[in-house]
Amino acid sequence: MAHAYLSNRVVTPRGTVPAAIVVEAGKIVAICPKDDLAGLATPLEQTQDFGDMAILPGLVDTHVHINEPGRTEWEGFYTATRAAAAGGYTTLIDMPLNCLPETTTVAALEVKRAAAKGQTFVDWMSWGGAVADNQQHILPLASAGVPGYKCFLIYPGCDGFTMIDQQQLEASLPAIAESGLPLLVHAELAGPIDSATAALRSANADWRKYATYLASRPDDAEVEAIRLMIRLCRQYKFRLHIVHLATGQALDDLAAARAEGLPITVESCPHYLHFTAEEIPDGATLFKCAPPIRSRANCDQLWQALRDGIIDMIVTDHSPCPPEMKRPAVQNPEDEGRFDLAWGGIASLSVALPVIWTECRKRNFSLDDLARWMSSAPAALAGIGGQVGAILAGRDANFTVFDPDATFTVTTDTLHYRHPVSPYLGEELRGRVHATYLRGEIVFHAGVITDTPQGRELALS
Repeated sequence: MAHAYLSNRVVTPRGTVPAAIVVEAGKIVAICPKDDLAGLATPLEQTQDFGDMAILPGLVDTHVHINEPGRTEWEGFYTATRAAAAGGYTTLIDMPLNCLPETTTVAALEVKRAAAKGQTFVDWMSWGGAVADNQQHILPLASAGVPGYKCFLIYPGCDGFTMIDQQQLEASLPAIAESGLPLLVHAELAGPIDSATAALRSANADWRKYATYLASRPDDAEVEAIRLMIRLCRQYKFRLHIVHLATGQALDDLAAARAEGLPITVESCPHYLHFTAEEIPDGATLFKCAPPIRSRANCDQLWQALRDGIIDMIVTDHSPCPPEMKRPAVQNPEDEGRFDLAWGGIASLSVALPVIWTECRKRNFSLDDLARWMSSAPAALAGIGGQVGAILAGRDANFTVFDPDATFTVTTDTLHYRHPVSPYLGEELRGRVHATYLRGEIVFHAGVITDTPQGRELALS
């Protein structure tokens, strides 16, 4: 028997329209006019009308640090996927670092799969890693089902997932190109950062000041890294994806490379699109991330790049850790709130959708834009666009019921992930997730997450 979910605002690839989504056996079997259900071939067991609330395709987040196995005390599949369900996400793609073992071999991927079994409230996949010495593992990881690879051009903060220099990267690129899968690049080079940091230390700069941390990771570190990757993309003809773009100074290079026809996609994140450097208090290490949150003018450039199509998608880079790592204990009181001592990362799975919608409302972007940036484009990057990422017949019945007119204040009970710390606490946001459906089954409704994990690992479409 089929179920029908009705709304005056169903966000489809053809636009936002009044419609009924007909679901049977976990799949969308039809999308029809809201007032015309009588002609359906399949009898309806239940009909639910959400009125003026919007129905969006289930969100897809291709940049999440779940940290299990090995560092489950940081987050874990159980808590991360609960937070995802509460945030309107139905698919997560886990990054290959911060877990132990790091996902740089097929054996490590199997360990992760075993850890996830029976724990996930939404669907998931795992990126593979491209590190200094795993060139022989690139194609086996593709055969084992990873949707692509992640690499760092700079020390990533954990020793087991090694950065990759240009020589090592070029040793991996033929296999990456052969796989046809994307390479996701943390695009910062160490040279400009090392020089800036040395100058700041020589000047005895105050590391409690956000301006000091911002100066320590200059725009040039991103720009030079992106120029390097564009050259390599042109030479080796692989799919390049730039993760968490933070600087507007790289946009002209990216636009030119794409106009040339190079297969490059770009993401940014809620914290770069909502916060600005001018508003970050000194000592507020909850705002630390890498690359850093930059100026208000830079934020405006990123939004213009979304409008122009230079940035393709918005993903969270959900990067949680135990609270003591964001506010490390120090022996000297004057060291409290030092940005150089705190872990870099911002957790946002449960609030990213309203954060972005709040900013969209200021700039006259639509629900259609939101669905493209946070669902269909990430699904395409991960190679699962034939299954998820859009409200279309034949796709999994993954969708989010979203009240775009509601307002709420972020409190700890709205976060749902393991450690309820966040720079978003106290923010008043526009838009609220009312319910999340995974293959037609409700996994979150009115603040309550279902008791039974229903997620599974997805395979490439």
